[in-house]
Amino acid sequence: MASSLELSREERALYNPAFAAVLCTRAVQGYDKQYAGPCPLPIAVTAAVMALQPSIRTVLPATTGTGLMGWLDAHDEVPVAMARNASTVASVVRPGLLFALQGRVLEYGDGGLTLVAGALGKTVSAETEQSFVIQKAAVQLGRWLPSTGSISTILTLLGVKP
Repeated sequence: MASSLELSREERALYNPAFAAVLCTRAVQGYDKQYAGPCPLPIAVTAAVMALQPSIRTVLPATTGTGLMGWLDAHDEVPVAMARNASTVASVVRPGLLFALQGRVLEYGDGGLTLVAGALGKTVSAETEQSFVIQKAAVQLGRWLPSTGSISTILTLLGVKP
């Protein structure tokens, strides 16, 4: 990610706490749709971090039935991108998560994040195509990432240190 002075108008719109809050919320929505319970904090953050990276977003599987290990074998660039970019992108996502919690869009309890009823529409909508695609990716990742197993396994496979 370039310095804030070099970011385009659309990039500034994507790399801000409000949009990161939306992405974390979309990941929690995806998780809840698949697992009906509180979403583990690392899943919401990891899903948002991955959704913001075009190199990862463009190779996401078409279905949540795809295994993470097989997908990573076919896309060995993903752990490289995560290792290179995760901490920088997470520095945008963490304030977004805090924004969502302070704004009462998300709540933390019972070991995870839950969506406050009516805080964000269930249907993804956006002003730009890129924003729409990123939100859809966050929903998909919230549903898909936990299917592999433990959070530590997921983060290890992605090459990210918890």
